Amino acid sequence: MVSDRTALRRGLIHVANMVKLHPGPFVVAVAGAAVFAAGTVLSTVVLGRITDDVVLPTFETGEVPDGALRGGVLAIVAVTVLRVVGVVCRRFFAGMTSERVQMTLRHRLSDQYLALPLAWHQRVPAGQLLAHADNDAEVAVDVLHPLPFSLGVGFLAVFAAISIVAVDPLLASIAFLIFPALTALNRVYSSRIEKPAAEVQEGVGIVSSIAHESFDGALVVKTLGRSEHESRRFGAAVRELQANRVRVGFLRAAFESVMDVLPNLGIIVVLVIGIYRVDAGAVGPGDLVQVTALFTVLAFPMRVMGFFLESVPPSVVAHGRLEAVFDEPLPEPPPTYRRLPAGPLSLSASGVSFHYPGGPPVLDDVNLEVRPGEVVALVGSTGAGKSTLCNVLCGLLPLRSGVVRLGGVDIDDVDPIERTDNVALVFQESFLFADTLHANIDLTGRATPSEIHRVAEIARISQFVDGLPQRFDTVVGERGITLSGGQRQRVALARALIQSPRLLMLDDATSAVDARVEQQILARLRAELDTTTVIVAQRVSTIQLADRVLYMRDGTISASGTHAELLGHPGYAALVRAYEEAAR
Repeated sequence: MVSDRTALRRGLIHVANMVKLHPGPFVVAVAGAAVFAAGTVLSTVVLGRITDDVVLPTFETGEVPDGALRGGVLAIVAVTVLRVVGVVCRRFFAGMTSERVQMTLRHRLSDQYLALPLAWHQRVPAGQLLAHADNDAEVAVDVLHPLPFSLGVGFLAVFAAISIVAVDPLLASIAFLIFPALTALNRVYSSRIEKPAAEVQEGVGIVSSIAHESFDGALVVKTLGRSEHESRRFGAAVRELQANRVRVGFLRAAFESVMDVLPNLGIIVVLVIGIYRVDAGAVGPGDLVQVTALFTVLAFPMRVMGFFLESVPPSVVAHGRLEAVFDEPLPEPPPTYRRLPAGPLSLSASGVSFHYPGGPPVLDDVNLEVRPGEVVALVGSTGAGKSTLCNVLCGLLPLRSGVVRLGGVDIDDVDPIERTDNVALVFQESFLFADTLHANIDLTGRATPSEIHRVAEIARISQFVDGLPQRFDTVVGERGITLSGGQRQRVALARALIQSPRLLMLDDATSAVDARVEQQILARLRAELDTTTVIVAQRVSTIQLADRVLYMRDGTISASGTHAELLGHPGYAALVRAYEEAAR
């Protein structure tokens, strides 16, 4: 259990870090809170003076003193205007601070997501990422909403203390007991709320992850009849989240109830003691009205301060979850980046090994050489490591050992932007956005119609685009569900070609395309593109089009040569026979 002092220190550090992001509007909000506090205390002073100078004389003489009445009205209007100005500044700029901080956190989170390596994204569920960007970013800044008003309570306390001490030190001592009580109460609350608040935030991420998996795999869930299982899995996570939220709710309800009671108890005690003080002649009736009114107006600000205090622990927890993402180490860039040479890029790997965290080696001492402009087929059985090798060669996965070079330049010395501009990897599972075909092909929005038409012809998209209702302006469904698997693969290929890559890697990217259409696509790629091409292939007709074949087995390159040369290799020959039998 975190100690009270540690929890308080963490809370203060968290608040300070949030305020530092946008201090300007926050300062204006606090100034508005100070003006409101001054106006509030002045309003009780005016009320006390009106009681003594207008109300009591009217009861005693039966006549309203005109001068005192006019002065009282003007004083009420003045303090009202002062309070209105203060509350408008406080609320408007406090809201501005919260929204700007939340925007900054989400932008930082988005930038961090984009900068983190693929290996991290493979490790963290997508639902967890959504929970960070939505719930955690929102809860982390909840503490800022009541913060200016809560600081205004400090001004209010100082002004009120001066006012009450000036009236009667004995009555002032009652007020001075309330704030220490609030501090002690908050320490108890913080120590008890932090753990269940953390469990709530973690539960939100778990529920989001399960929901994302179920929705994303809806087709699998329905075809395998796993709906009830997914419902039970989701229900169990929701019930655990509900239980933790109920625990937090009980703690908050108890805390809020005590926060509501404290000021009211103070008013009762002030009235009881104040009556005796008036009878003793120590204070006047107007003074008692002033002190009582002051406690009355203090009740709501204290309630807001209580809201701030109860918002601190969940906000600290939520920000801690975001900090875990921000603290993830990013790849260290070299002192200076090296430029890639012109023309098609060569590709080489020397002693490359890789394994996923906690898993066995996937790549083991891989060595290969692809010459500029060469078309190479990468062949191997399922699980040989072909897809992982493609990801490593493109720089998507970090090297555990060895060196990868593009155009003779170490891949770690190449600017990531230049690398992605010149190297394109097309996967077997093609992801399309729920947008138009045009937008899915041209992600930058800078391609000309002639460029779109050219890559569409190479990828053989025109065969089905002409039959769509709005051709390239046709909106495909989520993940391109309205298109067939082969059509999605061709759109993904066109998207890669629009950037004119100098190294093109096709990770079984035409496996769902008709064999005849695939031959046409590969022929156009060879004839019209000035690029180096690596193709992960499972069709003999595709392999035969390559200049050279790399045979991969057990995570390493077992043999290299032309298709005809490798037929003398027992493992490769057996794999080719399996491909031919599968094609029949």
